Amino acid sequence: MSVAKIGDSVLVHYTGKLVTGEVFDSSEGREPLGFALGSGNVIPSFEQAVIGMQTGDAKDVVIPADEAYGDRHEQLIQTVQREQMQLGVEPEIGMTVELHREDGTVIPLLISEVTETTVTVDGNHPLAGEELHFNIQLVEIAA
Repeated sequence: MSVAKIGDSVLVHYTGKLVTGEVFDSSEGREPLGFALGSGNVIPSFEQAVIGMQTGDAKDVVIPADEAYGDRHEQLIQTVQREQMQLGVEPEIGMTVELHREDGTVIPLLISEVTETTVTVDGNHPLAGEELHFNIQLVEIAA
């Protein structure tokens, strides 16, 4: 039986949980996640966990925050005046807005607080600072 290696395309089912046990993402009830090993399309530690697995294998993997989405950075949280936002809709906690930079890049920002005069936005990835726990099952290997 072959083992997954760099260059292979794989299909995996997975469930990702936080330390609290809360599921943040899962392929359950959906098609398995497909990606090429070595392509950089998934978290490197997730990819490394799949390397060496055989079809049908399952494993649990813990990925520390610094190997996942990094630490949270307080400087990526900013409070701005509501009139600076120009959203066209009433801002709400949990809403995602986009910051378009002069160089053409787009940064997603999560609204984390709203007052009568200000809006607080967070540029951290929602999973930044979190240790991630995955259960991974290798469904298929295609060389």
